[in-house]
Amino acid sequence: MTIARPDAFRPIGQILAIDVLPALRRAPKLPLRISCLGIASYGPGGDAESFDRMIPLGECSSPEEALRFAALCLSRGDIGTGSGSFPCFQPRILLIQDHEKGLVLAGEIRAGIVLWQPPVGSDAEARQVVTEASRLRGMALRTADPAEARRLQYRAAVLEARLVDPFWRDIAADLLRLPQAA
Repeated sequence: MTIARPDAFRPIGQILAIDVLPALRRAPKLPLRISCLGIASYGPGGDAESFDRMIPLGECSSPEEALRFAALCLSRGDIGTGSGSFPCFQPRILLIQDHEKGLVLAGEIRAGIVLWQPPVGSDAEARQVVTEASRLRGMALRTADPAEARRLQYRAAVLEARLVDPFWRDIAADLLRLPQAA
């Protein structure tokens, strides 16, 4: 006769391997910092009077919480509205970074939603991304049109958003597989 184990109880080794050790490994890299890269200006003067600005949004204790917090800030329109903000701020890219400034996840903002970029899957793919982003930045330096230069620089930045720190690569890929809350 065999006794069936209830599903509610797991062996201690499984608890350690799945829950405790990964949390301990992540602890030194926490808290995660959420920020937004965008175009700021003091008035509606156009491209000549605008400049790139990084605005810190907050800190979170887990990648899942950071993802929800970033989406919430964007949906509420809370980005660039605090004290010391700019009258005209166009958010372009949301970033989640760890305590050591390693990239956890980043996404391009379009039409009020975040298009989170999938992390590269290998070092070879990372080299391809770096090569293409460098090519775009080189084109931006050679162009005489400031608007075209900024467009090329943001295209490069969106590509570079895939260059997630190898420590976070699998976690970020798993996060993007989760169904997103509306």
